Parts: sequence; structure tokens; C-alpha cells
Amino acid sequence: MSQTSSHYEIHDDRFRHLIVPSSGLEELYSDCRWAEGPVWFSDLQCLIWSDIPNQRMLRWVKDGGVSVFRTPSNFTNGNTRDRQGRLVSCEHGGRRVTRTEIDGSITVLAESYEGKRLNSPNDVVVRSDGSVWFTDPTYGIKSDYEGFRAEPEQATRNVYRLDPQTGEIDAVVTDFGQPNGIAFSPDETILYVADSSSSHDPSAPRHIRAFDVVDGRQLKNSRVFCDIDNGLADGFRVDVAGNVWTSAGDGVHCFGPDGKLLGKILLPQTAANLTFGGPRRNQLFITATKSLYAIFLATTGAGVS
Repeated sequence: MSQTSSHYEIHDDRFRHLIVPSSGLEELYSDCRWAEGPVWFSDLQCLIWSDIPNQRMLRWVKDGGVSVFRTPSNFTNGNTRDRQGRLVSCEHGGRRVTRTEIDGSITVLAESYEGKRLNSPNDVVVRSDGSVWFTDPTYGIKSDYEGFRAEPEQATRNVYRLDPQTGEIDAVVTDFGQPNGIAFSPDETILYVADSSSSHDPSAPRHIRAFDVVDGRQLKNSRVFCDIDNGLADGFRVDVAGNVWTSAGDGVHCFGPDGKLLGKILLPQTAANLTFGGPRRNQLFITATKSLYAIFLATTGAGVS
């Protein structure tokens, strides 16, 4: 049985050690149409995120407010940073994955597979070996709202691995309804991928799957990691203890490494994505429908930013 306190809903006592009860939920911005893809830049102490239908990317700086980072954004959705600190983005409009170089120029990393255009890359993560892993559902080509309406050229909605050195791209999973959020466990031995196909089919899965990473190139032992009891899993991130923090219909859900629901951060809007940031990486930034929220936690995000 859950216990609710303010904006927290506790399902497992482990959650009590991950939250700061006195920490308030802050709304940092509230003028988006569909906020997505937050990524933290520790060296610049700023957050960049996507406002997909408004064709822009925004930047938040503490005490500096919000400004436009890029417009038009080519309907950019998910973002991350590579190990050189460069911005890697999924563009619905261009149906491609791009990298923003230090000088501001844009390099196309992937836009086709086996001679056919990608669907609409959605979310992306970079492994410590430099490989780029991304999901490719069809949301950006379903209508003109978050991209440009088009018929898919790929027969399936895949998860891909890209070697940026060679340009080699491999479809590592091909049996998703709509692959969405993606993240590695802290030691990179497990890859988590959300299936959000219930967004257009209520009978479809609303879960996150887990895969064992083999030789840094292949995925084995597919299994359901967790099911979402409100809405669906879109974007998510993992903390240093291996807990998975995912967006959901009623806010953010936190699952232990064993897949058990530990607790929730309740929001007044549907959450789309999130990331850890702040000077000590213990601040959770959440993009939720029209708004950007933040809350301090008693844990820190895995990986680098």
C-alpha cells in the first residue's frame, strides 16, 4: 500500500532514502507545447531541452532564466552528450541523428539504414566507448505536429547502435511496437528501452524492457523490467545505485534495480522525459507537457554530463 506525502508517493521504504522530503517541486518554465529531451551541461551549468511542436530548443540557466538555444530545431526530440561534451540530438524533421560540434556546426551521424530513411529518431544515449544507441519509432512521421507526415520506409521500429568512427549502423532490436526512452545501467551491462506503443493502441505494452549488453555491440536476454501503472514510459534516466527514474502519466516513477516500484514524484502534468543535473548532479529536471520542473533528490545521476 502506498503512502503519499506532498508530491511524493512512497511504495517501498527504499524510496525514503532517495528523496529529500523538504525539497519542493519547482516549475522553472511553463510556455512549451510539448517539452522533451532535457540534457544537462555541467561545464556551462545550464539545461537544454526541446519544445518539439514549437520548432525550438530552449536553455535554462540558474538565475539567468530561459532563452532560445536553437530555432528552427527541425523538430528535435531527445538529446544527450557524447564523451567529448558535444550535443547529440534526434531530429524528427530530418529523420536523423545529429551532433552539434564545438564550433556550432552540425554533423549528421545517421539518417538511413540499409538504404532506406529512418522513421523518426526519438531518444539517444552514448556509451563510454563512444557508440551511439538510439530508438526509431514513427511518432515524427505520423502527422505534421511533431515532424512531417510520411510513410515509414523501415519495416520495423528498431533500436540502433552506431559507431561514429566507422559510420557502421546496426539494428540491435527489431521487435518493438514503438521504442522510446533509452538508458544504460551504471556499469553499462544492461540497456533499458521503453515501449510506448500504447500511446496509439491501449492494448499494447506500456513497459520498459531490459537487455544484457554483450561485447559492447549486441543485446541478449530480453525481458520486461517493469510495467507502468499510469500512462506510459517515455524518457528516463538511471541513478548511481541503478534505480530507474521514468516519466509516466502522473509524474515520475522510480523503480529499483529489481524492477519493483519504489515511489513516485507526482506532477500536475504528464511527464515526457527527465535528466539529472545541477552542480552535484542531484537535481532532477523533468519536462512535462508545457513545463520544465526541477526537484532535488538524495541520489545522483549515473554517467557524465
